[in-house]
Amino acid sequence: MLNSDDALDTQASVRRANLRRALQLVFRNPGSETRAGIARATGLTAATASSLVAELIDLRLIVDGEQAASTGGKRATTLSIEAEHHVILVLVIRPTDARIALVALDGAEVETRRVAFSDESRDRMLDDAVADIAAEYSGRLLVAGVQLPGTTDGRRVFESVQLGWTDVPLAERFEAALGIPVLLVNDVDAEAIAEAAREDESSGYRLFIHIGTGIGAAVTLDGELAPGPRDRAGEIGHVQVEFGDGARTCRCGRRGCLESASSMTAMLGDDFDDAMDDGAITALAAAADGEHLAEGARALGRTVKLIAAVLDAAEVVIGGPARALGDRFLPLVQAEVDYTATGTANVPVRYADSDASISTGVAQVALSSALGVRWSPAQLRAASAPEPDAGD
Repeated sequence: MLNSDDALDTQASVRRANLRRALQLVFRNPGSETRAGIARATGLTAATASSLVAELIDLRLIVDGEQAASTGGKRATTLSIEAEHHVILVLVIRPTDARIALVALDGAEVETRRVAFSDESRDRMLDDAVADIAAEYSGRLLVAGVQLPGTTDGRRVFESVQLGWTDVPLAERFEAALGIPVLLVNDVDAEAIAEAAREDESSGYRLFIHIGTGIGAAVTLDGELAPGPRDRAGEIGHVQVEFGDGARTCRCGRRGCLESASSMTAMLGDDFDDAMDDGAITALAAAADGEHLAEGARALGRTVKLIAAVLDAAEVVIGGPARALGDRFLPLVQAEVDYTATGTANVPVRYADSDASISTGVAQVALSSALGVRWSPAQLRAASAPEPDAGD
């Protein structure tokens, strides 16, 4: 909407840039920003600032709020985010189910659904779910973000071992049904973005590792994702880290991959599924074989130590279902990386913020793609208190 390509129209490009600046100020200070404040912050005239606000109101992105406190003259009218009209569709695809969320412009989830499927029914169930959303929210959908395990350029799924997909034009397929822009986001990238987005300050390199049925990683620098040029950064799950007779066979067909030792399936057994809730995972973890957990921690620790040394990482964050392993696992990983390697510094390892909603990261990416703005950490912390998945 506000990020359209205006390369051939300089005047339109400047106008859209100013609209984004004004909108970001309201997103940063909802309920307290004013037209005069926008004029001061941007250096634009009062008339131009008022014109920008009028257009943003017409677009149903912001609304007039209460009157600001008096400063001696006429009391200004505050501006707030319009949270009653536009919604962002977030579709989180996992191997056996998908979580659907409709996210308002203030960052709050207004509705959630869960769709379960088999390998054979996945495409049909997803297409039906997307068609239902398109019909129910016609005219209100702003943009869609699709989170999935696997490599993607934002348009195509290059490869997803977990989903069994190779070179799938998923964004185009969903756009045909929804009639809005669709952006694909790797699941670990989305988690890393969510973790960074909820913090007021984030400096240095952070290594984020998702552990579920698969394992993936993402790197952020000063809170921003640091992707690779070929959209394959963080694909560490099928790198060999164990050798010899003890190396287990991985589902990819090779032996000794990180996933074969440190995935939740490897540590908890085939009863584990990414769609399980924390209580069920915790119960599995409590009954897990201690040697399997120790083996997983050793393999993960070797990987973490090497990557952290290359990056000079400030910290390592473990996300995904692995958080449910709690103190049975994290201290083992920390112990594996705490040895002193000459020339390196030890790095702290912690679990990801358990209060973040699963839709936060991909919703933030989708919002930036459509409007060129971001939610503030305070907004996300207030809006992302987790709700049970629909149907749970």
